[in-house]
Amino acid sequence: MLTTLGAAIASSALVTQASGRPSPPAAVSKTELHFESLSSVAKQIESRKLSPVELTEKMIARIKSIDVNLHSYVTLMEERAMSGARTAEKEIRSGRYRGPLHGVPIGIKDLLFTAGVPTMGGTMVLKDFVPDFNATVVDRLLDAGAVILGKNTLCEGAMFPYHPDLKVPVNPWDKDRWTGVSSSGSGVAVAAGLCFVSIGSDTGGSIRYPAAANGCVGLKPTYGRVSRYGVIPLAETLDHIGPMTRTVEDAAIVFDAIAGYDKNDPTSRLEPVQAVRPQLSKGIKGMRIGYDERYSTERVEPGLAAALKLVLEKLASMGAEIVEVEMPDVSKVEAAWWDLATVEAAAYHRPLYQKHKELYGPGLVEVVEYGSARSGVQYANAQKIRSEVAGGVNAMLSTVDCFVCPSMSNTARAKVADPYKAGSEESWRQCVVNDVHTKAFNFAGSPTLSVPCGFSSDGLPYSVQFVGGALSEAVLCRAGHAYEQASSWHTKYPDI
Repeated sequence: MLTTLGAAIASSALVTQASGRPSPPAAVSKTELHFESLSSVAKQIESRKLSPVELTEKMIARIKSIDVNLHSYVTLMEERAMSGARTAEKEIRSGRYRGPLHGVPIGIKDLLFTAGVPTMGGTMVLKDFVPDFNATVVDRLLDAGAVILGKNTLCEGAMFPYHPDLKVPVNPWDKDRWTGVSSSGSGVAVAAGLCFVSIGSDTGGSIRYPAAANGCVGLKPTYGRVSRYGVIPLAETLDHIGPMTRTVEDAAIVFDAIAGYDKNDPTSRLEPVQAVRPQLSKGIKGMRIGYDERYSTERVEPGLAAALKLVLEKLASMGAEIVEVEMPDVSKVEAAWWDLATVEAAAYHRPLYQKHKELYGPGLVEVVEYGSARSGVQYANAQKIRSEVAGGVNAMLSTVDCFVCPSMSNTARAKVADPYKAGSEESWRQCVVNDVHTKAFNFAGSPTLSVPCGFSSDGLPYSVQFVGGALSEAVLCRAGHAYEQASSWHTKYPDI
């Protein structure tokens, strides 16, 4: 049975900032089964202490019970998930164990093609679109034995606003707070114990912002390292596909399963993939980690800036060398990104938009109209800025093994009064105070890793971002894993 969970207008109680709201729920450390890591449940499944069928049943029951209030899934694939779980259990019992994803229930962002399942991309114009093939990433996850629970909610067309006829994901730490941009449903599902992994996408921060807002791990691989074939695009030259998980080890497991060349994606990288998970134990002694204090503290919440300093101290105590570096000028990045992303989005949507404009929400209407109105000169100027920034980022990253900065300049802020409003600068500024920590790394195609690094005084997650040169996912995961093992932030869950 396929259950559509998001085809109704969200109630005003969830889209209006509440006055005098109660304090958000305190973090809990007790690890119930649904909050365990992928690697933990994988060991239990491999040893046959845990049944994939029973685990999937429990997760479906939890989604039906909890997600009615969180809206992290737009489609629940109950029958297909149970069939996949039964197949996994038979294979494992017969000695055909495929690896750590075998029999593990996961979610996928609803812009990855899933054969025979509606793939809406957060839109109503695609509400009846049912692809007849899987995205390459979906096939690779199925080949690894993963059990797909359903499709996670996202912003319309993977841009900032949501379509007004679809429900908006709710932050499990505080229902009145933002959940991040496009991969918001994926972040909520992982954080709330509604799947062990979700696949997200990132064009300008859409893995990192929801990872930060919901307190989970997000890995944005090098551009082209993970295939985009069968993925509804936002902006094809900026889109990255990657995992959102509970731990860095879990992100490494998923990356190892989905990374690699794909002949169907002409932007796919040819270099062989070296498995990341086996390299996590190498530690970080002698690793050169860059830090730009101005970039990481200017217009950044003081508590978060202080938390980042503690991250650096912890990394240094484990043998890393902290190196002062300087980010290139990013003052023009946001405007250039908007020109590039909207033009490329308009190129994809224009045929549908011309026929069915009435099915588009106000936010995506603004994107398509703005992008369609840009001239070739304006697009070329934006590409020039992109090339200059990418060159500066790559030059800086060439001097260190990785770079540390915030994933987002602030904790999840109160929801904008109208989340369906067109993506104006004013409404965006209510979500991200200083939008300089993500888009430059899409310009450069750099891999990034977001990891929880503390909590604010009002109980909301902080997140640190590790950034590296092309194909440095193993280095980033080593650094993130070392920090994670020396702290306990990843063991805290929202008390739902």
